[in-house]
Amino acid sequence: MRTSRAAGRGRTASLALVLGGLIGTAVLLQARPAPIAAGTSLAARLRAAVDTIPTSAYAGMRWRLIGPFRAGRVLAAAGIPASPRTFYFGAVDGGVWKTTNAGLTWEPISDGQVAPSIGALSVAPSDTSVLWVGTGEADMRSDMTYGDGVYRSTDGGAHWTHVGLEDTRHIGKILVDPRDPAVALVAAMGHAYGPNPDRGVYRTTDGGKSWSKVLYRGPEAGAIDLAADPSNPDLVYAALWAMQRPPWSQYPPVEGSGSGLFRSTDGGKTWTQVMGGGFPSEGVGRIGVAVAAGGERVYAIVDAPGEGGLYRSDDGGSTWRRVSADSRVTARGWYFGRVFLDPKDPDVVYLPKVGLYRSPDGGKTFTSIKGSPGGDDYHYLWIDPTDPRRMIAGVDQGATLSLDGGRTWSSWYNQPTAQFYHVSVDDHFPYRIYGAQQDAGNVVIDSRDDYGRITFRNWISAGGGEAGYIAPDPLHPGMAYAGDTYGTVHRFDRSTGQSQDVSPAPAASFYTPFSERRFRFTWTSPIVFDPLDPHSLYLGAQMVLRTRDGGLHWEEASPDLTGAAAARGTPADTGRGPLSAANASARGHGVVYSIAPSPVREGLVWAGTDDGRVQLTTDGGAHWRDVTPPDLGPWSKVSVLEASPFDSATAYAAIDRHRLDDLSPHIYRTRDLGAHWTRIESGIPDGAFVRAVRADPVRRGLLYAATEKGVYVSFDDGGRWRSLQLNLPTVAVRDLAVAHGDLVAATHGRSIWILDDLSLLRQVAPETMGSAPHLYRPARAWRLRRSENNDTPLPAEFPQGENPPAGAILDYWLPAGTSGPVRIEILDAAGDTVRGYSSREAPFSPPAPTYFTSDWLPRSHIPGAAPGHHRFVWDLRWAPPPLAARDFSIAAIAGKGTVMEPQGPLAVPGTYRVRLTADGRTVEVPLEVALDPRVHVSEAALRDQVSLALAVRDALTERTGIARDAGRLAGRLAPLAARGDLPAGLADAARRLRRQVMAAAAALPDGLASLETVVQSADREPPAQTREAFSRQEAGLRSARGRWEALLRTELPALDARLRKAGLPPIGAPAFDATNTTTESPR
Repeated sequence: MRTSRAAGRGRTASLALVLGGLIGTAVLLQARPAPIAAGTSLAARLRAAVDTIPTSAYAGMRWRLIGPFRAGRVLAAAGIPASPRTFYFGAVDGGVWKTTNAGLTWEPISDGQVAPSIGALSVAPSDTSVLWVGTGEADMRSDMTYGDGVYRSTDGGAHWTHVGLEDTRHIGKILVDPRDPAVALVAAMGHAYGPNPDRGVYRTTDGGKSWSKVLYRGPEAGAIDLAADPSNPDLVYAALWAMQRPPWSQYPPVEGSGSGLFRSTDGGKTWTQVMGGGFPSEGVGRIGVAVAAGGERVYAIVDAPGEGGLYRSDDGGSTWRRVSADSRVTARGWYFGRVFLDPKDPDVVYLPKVGLYRSPDGGKTFTSIKGSPGGDDYHYLWIDPTDPRRMIAGVDQGATLSLDGGRTWSSWYNQPTAQFYHVSVDDHFPYRIYGAQQDAGNVVIDSRDDYGRITFRNWISAGGGEAGYIAPDPLHPGMAYAGDTYGTVHRFDRSTGQSQDVSPAPAASFYTPFSERRFRFTWTSPIVFDPLDPHSLYLGAQMVLRTRDGGLHWEEASPDLTGAAAARGTPADTGRGPLSAANASARGHGVVYSIAPSPVREGLVWAGTDDGRVQLTTDGGAHWRDVTPPDLGPWSKVSVLEASPFDSATAYAAIDRHRLDDLSPHIYRTRDLGAHWTRIESGIPDGAFVRAVRADPVRRGLLYAATEKGVYVSFDDGGRWRSLQLNLPTVAVRDLAVAHGDLVAATHGRSIWILDDLSLLRQVAPETMGSAPHLYRPARAWRLRRSENNDTPLPAEFPQGENPPAGAILDYWLPAGTSGPVRIEILDAAGDTVRGYSSREAPFSPPAPTYFTSDWLPRSHIPGAAPGHHRFVWDLRWAPPPLAARDFSIAAIAGKGTVMEPQGPLAVPGTYRVRLTADGRTVEVPLEVALDPRVHVSEAALRDQVSLALAVRDALTERTGIARDAGRLAGRLAPLAARGDLPAGLADAARRLRRQVMAAAAALPDGLASLETVVQSADREPPAQTREAFSRQEAGLRSARGRWEALLRTELPALDARLRKAGLPPIGAPAFDATNTTTESPR
């Protein structure tokens, strides 16, 4: 932990505030704090309070993916010629994916093994079990993440080995020798935001154990493409591209000298530059290259002012002619730079651009074979060298494949690789999540669905576009303000679906010069409501803008807060010379990138800029002061500012310096309104630069950090951070939202995930992990049903996000050495047991055979008994009828199983007690069960319903018990009735009694099981006809019970007496036993 201008007195006071928060938590838990030695400093005491919280303390928590299944950008893809339904793609921040059913479903195959940003992917032609992956996307846009070299798999992607080139960061292409899977060339772009020597073309002949740099033109020119003659792999072309991304640029990069096309005739060992003969020579930028079999026909797509377009050589690269300068071909040449050929016909050329274009005449003319209005943006195309009808494309919208030469294509709405920027939530129930998705628009998605799974039915667009914030209107449910690039703001009304453009500068566009813009915006602009003045909506330009009437009017709530204002009149403010980090702000770059109104002090607003400034107003914008940390440095992007929910003087700043080629984490904290700042990123590793910090609103000092490598948590106000990754794939996380007791993560490559119920993190302390079992106080549990579905369930291959656990989440800790069973009981207000579970319950054993596949079977839910953290869910139901034959509900969820019906009744709202017994020790905590807020019904009606359901359950239990015992008795009588050696009349008596027993069983009512489900079908008092049906069933049960008991009271004893008289053993009455014939664990 590093301190900047930190005053000791201020530090001590703030530490005392945080320690007070921790002590308050300990009181809430009624736990005794660990003893601290006398004389220990306050700072040491604070560290001691949390330093012993390991990641195992919350290891039982898990993230759930909710979607949307709307894919993100793909730059790399491949297939296997001999396996026509097998394809791979690499997402730019979502890892490597595989399909074996031609794109019907996709599975991630590199999670936890490979850096998630994939720039290149190749299958070895001579051994298709060998895969090579180059990490770090290489289309050098401003919105990208980096990699750490090359990975190789020798078993089709099941296992991966890192094989070097760690500091190349961005890899454009891997070319594998078709004769030897261990020989490969790698096109490495190197650092995007700074010069470095690890760039150019590399070659290995031993599967990546060693590398040779075979083509290099300096620390600013990287390699972007490679292509070889399919019939002669020794003939290779490579494209070098000299470019850098400056921190102030949001669209095209800055290109320099050093770009060019190079040729090798010895497999990449030596190279010569292609020059002259009609090939462009001035201002050459990005180049893409393709070679036809035989090596004579070569195509190059060249980005060059005035000379850009598609070039063709018919003599092996000696001479060239431009065959197309079509604007569709030349547009955004720095972003679209690939060309591909039909392996059977060198005149058929494919160009992935805004659409996917195909030429039948050697590049002279092109038609679009795939694309849509708005532009899909195509980047890559793999074509089967043995069957050109098979192809897979990498697109801004994901991966899509064709088996018929491009006439039809597979869906990209089955890939959860969406790239989100920021995330927000509303107060609807269940709450809805808002986020802008790169390249696809934006989304409002439900956090939970009534039908058990989150699908396309649960999300809509909210106007706006692909970048920025979305701010739900706190005063008007269903209304939100959605941003887009360069300051666009839309007011979305869910009730009508209308989206009104309320941008403060509606005429501006991508291409409007800065000098013509009234307001300066970047790709992503903050849009934030004031939590203490919900009429005020803030927007970041070079100043803070504010509207109080829904965007009808905007006012400037601040002056220019960027470095531009500070630079006026300085030597940097000359307008001469090239742009640099020192003068870019003065030349009109820099915007307000983060706005954070205080939730506890009216008029206090923090603002941070992307050029490295932090500003503060305490009077609603009338006056501002610069409170920038002195060591921040220009162009240190203030990615997110977070105002403390407890203390108006405290704020946190997530600083992103990756645009300065600095990937280390930077988080600052102030406790005195910015007078002093402290660095607080200890525990976050290098490379995990920080995008956002969010403060928990319940536990003081509990912080969450979104980084380029995942999520981290701090329990001591940033003093030390620990991983909160759990089961979340390694991926860039751009933002977090703490709301409704959950943590929502906006990933930039794996869609949106939720960590349900933060109660454990809000209570955990060293004393909760002591020598005794500990049961954490659970959050309020909403009385909801797992699934209301009554239709055919969605099939397993249908894209589905995960619902939250259905019921009360119970977290508990078992100390080392715990042995014996663990029991969890739910008690009502009277102390009666509603439900009980044991770790010794037998796992669910399905009836055999079933008429469906195993992924539909119920899942066992048994309390864990091993030392450590466990999370268990009570489904808020009483125990099911213990003897009833139960069947599978149609409300099934593929991969999560179904429930067995009839279920036990849902518990009524109210206060319950949860009892944990382990190692001979018992601990209890209260639990509140609350009614679904969408339901309007009296408590009396619910109690009436539950009372009836319990009565039906008990009647069903009795009915099932009688039927079972009757069957057992009939079974005992059968051999006796069949004997022919008994005294006269005895066999007849046995047969007569057996018929009476079977008749009594047949008289039992058979509608109680279905009635148990009917009674609970909705939160409403039971209809009169349901009561009447139960009355009839109950009367039938009384009648059948009377017949049964009469047989046991008279006929059976009479038969037993005759058997004894004949010297034979009596039959004996079966003993009624209400033991369940199935386990309780399936829900």
